[in-house]
Amino acid sequence: MARIAGVDLPNKHINIALTYIYGIGHSSASDICQKMGIPPHIMIDNLSQQELANLRSMIEANYKIEGRLRTEIGLNIKRLMDIGCYRGLRHRKGLPVRGQRTNTNARTRKGKKKTVAGKKKI
Repeated sequence: MARIAGVDLPNKHINIALTYIYGIGHSSASDICQKMGIPPHIMIDNLSQQELANLRSMIEANYKIEGRLRTEIGLNIKRLMDIGCYRGLRHRKGLPVRGQRTNTNARTRKGKKKTVAGKKKI
């Protein structure tokens, strides 16, 4: 099992296995394969140690992944909250940030439904 950036990659095609690393999606994985000259449908276990070392060094040098990326995203959100802009306030309240409706949907962002008791009739 190959290990890149602290992530154990499963024995799948290389362009699929690279997407297990946070910050690398399908297009980035295809670009990496093309730059390294590795066919995208080779299994991870079929790569030599030298190819894995080259792949590891290329990814760590050219891509912001895993911890560095998570830290940067967290700091960006914290900055928005600190300056008090609209997006920052939405993050602080735990509501959708990008203009989605909240009257009926947004359960993922708002959390479990909190029922409010209705007014009793006399």
